[in-house]
Amino acid sequence: MTDITATAAPLLESYACGTWFSASDEGEPLLDATTGEEVARISATGLDLAAMTAHAREVGGPALRSLTFHERSAALKAMAKMLGEHKDELYALSARTGATARDSMVDIDGGIGTVFSMASKGTRELPNDVVVLDGQPERLGREGTFLGQHLYTSRPGVAVQINAFNFPVWGMLEKLAPAFIAGLPTIVKPASQTAYVTEAVVRRIIESDLLPEGSLQLLCGSPAGLLDELGAQDSVAFTGSAATAAHLRQHPSVLHGGVRLGVEADSLNCSILGTDVGVDDPELELFVKGVVTEMTVKAGQKCTAIRRVLVPEPMADVVVEAISQRLAKITVGNPTSDGVRMGALASLAQRDEVRKAVQALRASAEIVFGNPDVVDVVDADAETGAFMSPVLLRAHPGASEPHDIEPFGPVATVITYTDLDDAVRLAARGQGSLAGSIVSHDPAVARALTLGLAPWHGRLLVLDRTSAAESTGHGSPLPVLVHGGPGRAGGGEELGGVRAVLHHMQRSAIQGSPDMLSAISGQWITGSARTETPVHPFRKSLAELAVGDTISTSTRTVTLADIEHFAEFTGDTFYAHTDEAAAQKNPLFGGIVAHGYLVVSLAAGLFVDPDPGPVLANFGVDRLRFLTPVKAGDTIQVTLTVKQITPRTNADYGEVRWDATVVNGSGEPVATYDVLTLVAKQ
Repeated sequence: MTDITATAAPLLESYACGTWFSASDEGEPLLDATTGEEVARISATGLDLAAMTAHAREVGGPALRSLTFHERSAALKAMAKMLGEHKDELYALSARTGATARDSMVDIDGGIGTVFSMASKGTRELPNDVVVLDGQPERLGREGTFLGQHLYTSRPGVAVQINAFNFPVWGMLEKLAPAFIAGLPTIVKPASQTAYVTEAVVRRIIESDLLPEGSLQLLCGSPAGLLDELGAQDSVAFTGSAATAAHLRQHPSVLHGGVRLGVEADSLNCSILGTDVGVDDPELELFVKGVVTEMTVKAGQKCTAIRRVLVPEPMADVVVEAISQRLAKITVGNPTSDGVRMGALASLAQRDEVRKAVQALRASAEIVFGNPDVVDVVDADAETGAFMSPVLLRAHPGASEPHDIEPFGPVATVITYTDLDDAVRLAARGQGSLAGSIVSHDPAVARALTLGLAPWHGRLLVLDRTSAAESTGHGSPLPVLVHGGPGRAGGGEELGGVRAVLHHMQRSAIQGSPDMLSAISGQWITGSARTETPVHPFRKSLAELAVGDTISTSTRTVTLADIEHFAEFTGDTFYAHTDEAAAQKNPLFGGIVAHGYLVVSLAAGLFVDPDPGPVLANFGVDRLRFLTPVKAGDTIQVTLTVKQITPRTNADYGEVRWDATVVNGSGEPVATYDVLTLVAKQ
């Protein structure tokens, strides 16, 4: 698709098997949400889905898995940077979906930012390898020659994503990034109504040649038959309606074929005003602003939008009036026009669905603001475009419809509660939500509501005057936090930093000898072979170091003078280090002992090579444990072993993790820890 603003609406193309594919028929029209004009046509007639999935497995998968996590992350970072250079083009297309500039920012900038975040996580928190260890080795035998180690490996499958119409950019990118880092090629199936925006993004990515061929393919049109091509190593990430999710769950490939299905469905999210909030408290304004924002951003077409507004009964009139006053300032119309705060819904059909939902809600609620059938619009035709007024309802006591019906548009219902237990009960009637918010400045109220709501929610925002300035709001999924929710919300989970990557990988328990596990994992494991060489490991560059390289130091006797000096010099005069009589009464020590950090400092003096060399810096210590007290007169010795080597991409140095074990004269470990250093590559 080269120019979707041209007079003749083009047919969207799919990208499959290394080439752009155009369907053999004319396709179905896709209309501009604001003007009703034809933007593009869509069809996948004739597309070979079997060849598409085979291409992903046989070309894309091997190419991805030949790269380390860091190399995959670097490719994503470059892709995100490239997309940022084409935002103006994407914003213009996004406006045709009814999105305002603010709406487009949430989708486009949010999607690109998510890729940047995931790429950063992949570089900083994953090894420059293709295997991820999960936890420490488990000792399975008395002598330590038989261990267990959990690890994650890439699956030789394909990740299919089936997305909703409301976020054609973010929806694709937030799923692509973790699957890509995990080593899984992706097939993207965008929702038809806004697929022209997704197609433009994919076209730019393919043209950039930044991702390996086969790692990203696009299906514009019906996905009928796609799940038939999937098997036990494949996964489907679906975002959309609960009804479609239920249909997918019944597919034979899911029921019997082992396909992993992740679902993020629409949910009846709530925001709860705490019982502590009064008319003059800043939290009331924060609450009202949050509700109106979620009603109007993307015209309320967000799976995380606030549908249920739970307030203490005495505050109901105040809240209704405050929300109505703010909604009255929302200007609806052409999203490209100055002053317009809310654009059109995605389509006329979508508007009809929201109107039906409002009518159903009116069975147990009354409209207190707005008219679902009438709206004043700016620079547009109210009937040709899919425009709708924001609608606020107030539920009657005991209403059931607000807890069952999802109006996927600019609609919310105010519901009153009597006490915190009642608020939790009402929130739970939504049967599971993606996001909820608690607005309170009382820690006791916040704790009670959080503990009650957490089992029913994937994410909870606790908002008050302290966090408001930096808060990202109720409805914004963040790449570092999990996105998903239980029950009606689908039971799936996306994002959450590295968690999202590991979700796509297979965790296995590997049993074997320390040497075998070390060879398999690429990391030195306690009990596996060490290599002592005449050259001090600190004299070796990253290219010369090998996992298992070791130095065993000379010994050092810790004196009472050392302990006294350390206490005086640091100010750490805890009685166990300075008062013999008191220390004698301590059942753990039975006398004066050396400071743990003194032991670590003396250990460093034993293993550090003082002259300039490849080691550039020590940047941390992990997993430090003090195991046996060191007393005056005890002798200590250190064994330092290369545990893990991680070259940094686009840098002339890398990270080396060393296993440090400090023992006393009897060979008992007195301290164990990991030393982290930066070492020059050459």
